[in-house]
Amino acid sequence: MTNLKDVEGLDTLTRSLAQRTPEQLAALLTRHAEPLARRPASTELRGLAGALWSYETLHHLVLHLDHPRLQVLATAARISQERAGRDAPVPAAPAPGAGYQSLMAHRLSFPQLATEPVPPEDIHAALGAADPGPVRTTADAALDALYEDGLAAPTEDGRVVVPPRTPQLLAAHDLGPFAAHAPRPTPDGTAPSVARPGRPSAVTATSLHDEAAAATAALATTVDRLLASLATQPAALRKSGGLAIREIKRLAKAAGATEVHTRLLLDLTLAADLIALTRTPAGITALPTDAYDDWLARPPGARLAPVLAAWSALWDVPTHTPFGETATALVRGQDRYAPALRHALLAALAGVPLGAGEPLPPLSASGEDPATAPRALLEAAAWHRPLAVAGEPMTGERAAHTLHEAAFLGLVAHGTLTPLGQAFLAAPQSLGEQLGDLLPPLLAEAHFQADLTAVVPGRPAAALTDLLAASADRESEGHAVTWRFTPASVRRALDTGRTADALLEDLRAVSPTGTLPQPLGYLIRDTARTHGRMRVLPAASCIRSDDPTLVTELAAHRALHDLGLRAIAPTVLVSPRPPAATLEALRAAGYAPTLESDTGATTVERLPTHRAKSATPPRNPGAPLALAHRLLGLAPQADKDTDTRPATGTAGAEQAGGR
Repeated sequence: MTNLKDVEGLDTLTRSLAQRTPEQLAALLTRHAEPLARRPASTELRGLAGALWSYETLHHLVLHLDHPRLQVLATAARISQERAGRDAPVPAAPAPGAGYQSLMAHRLSFPQLATEPVPPEDIHAALGAADPGPVRTTADAALDALYEDGLAAPTEDGRVVVPPRTPQLLAAHDLGPFAAHAPRPTPDGTAPSVARPGRPSAVTATSLHDEAAAATAALATTVDRLLASLATQPAALRKSGGLAIREIKRLAKAAGATEVHTRLLLDLTLAADLIALTRTPAGITALPTDAYDDWLARPPGARLAPVLAAWSALWDVPTHTPFGETATALVRGQDRYAPALRHALLAALAGVPLGAGEPLPPLSASGEDPATAPRALLEAAAWHRPLAVAGEPMTGERAAHTLHEAAFLGLVAHGTLTPLGQAFLAAPQSLGEQLGDLLPPLLAEAHFQADLTAVVPGRPAAALTDLLAASADRESEGHAVTWRFTPASVRRALDTGRTADALLEDLRAVSPTGTLPQPLGYLIRDTARTHGRMRVLPAASCIRSDDPTLVTELAAHRALHDLGLRAIAPTVLVSPRPPAATLEALRAAGYAPTLESDTGATTVERLPTHRAKSATPPRNPGAPLALAHRLLGLAPQADKDTDTRPATGTAGAEQAGGR
């Protein structure tokens, strides 16, 4: 049975959508990309209207409504429902002992739906906004915003039509009286000039900028090292899902971060499509995607932008582990309230004046302490996103962890938003320019010193990092990065096929003066002189050298006793151990062998690199506009093969572990 009033409501919304320009319709498609992507793609405006007003889409969209918009929508739905119930006959109540079908038919009867248009004056009166003033202005602005988002539609005579299922969706929520403005996010609205215990006495815009710059610089380095570690050695997932604790510890050590922050960054890089989960015969592993190589070639700000953008839509608070659960990473997020909670907290912090912010609640290194966010801040956040904050379980704990994540990402400092946080709140997908100002350009030169160290006074470029990492050991990191050259590190570079002359030439090319200290030149040439004097053959295995004295020394070396070396010629030793184990033992004893193939050619050893196919294909930024032209019946503005799926703007729409 079709509800004709419901059909008339969809007709009203369809006509409203048809009156928009392609740019306006494309903006709506982009804003609602995530919930619309969970439904079949619309091919006409009527289908788009039905998708917008479906129960599943509405359940997602109302989470992102602030208090005025939610109040106006709920009030219009309530009045519409009352009129529908008054004007339509209500089915008789089921008799005692009636069956399940009779009970459900009565509960879901058409008068329970909001199907009658409502005059705006009735909404104003119900909200206490009948007279002109700030409350009336806020209510009108909220109604216009609902029109813009397609959550309400005006009829030809100016009445308001809302989605029919809205009363059922909002019936369990007590929204309280209409509030035109958010509560103060601080307990007493302390002015910036008043110093309070535990609060900086001179917080300025410059200090907030510096805090954001320091946080993003550390974050960029940590992400680089985390992905580089995964590229060298992919991480294995447990059969039950998520990373094992030992893998998280290994990656945290490689990235130079805590385990809590490592879990956060793993989820963010997965959502940003920089890593993917791939099934192998040994199980599921996490490794960088083919987009990682392109990501390495970008400037620092462009690298960090997709990682921060992924946080805005992540269905999880990765640093929060509820009591009784095991902390892990790379699992499908189930917290659909997390994106709205994030926005609500940042929007509330945007109203905190400089110097009046509350300090973040303390968390342990494991991130498992049940700390809660300040009450005043939660009350202000509840105005910005009521359904995601008020009445939700563990809101205080989840909010506290969300604030710590924001501080780690450089969005929050001293209890208020940094300039980067302000930009993130306005447009999380457009942070490239802001991050470019915070992060200095990568350096392509290193300063070589006589103590066999190389210092980069900033963040090194990828090519410089690869060169120094191949020939030296990273010694320290901070505002400047230091590498130290040793015989073992130089031998490592020679093992990859470089000659001494080629290595010296490469190092001179990245020196500001074009010269190298004399001790470094001596070290490289002395190491090269002994490199390859013995060779390991893959015959399980043979060691040969042109120096009979060296062969005799190896055969008598006590540290190589486990290799079971036996001389078969003045220049040849054999061992029952495989070539890899033989190479490892010789190098551990201080020698510098090379690997030789069965043809006699020297085998070049390279660090393994692993890549996975991108989990999601790249989206065309012009796809929403092209789809808008098609829905409006206008001339297409894109090629025939343009991807017309609405772009989500982040890869966080599909969560980790379920791609």
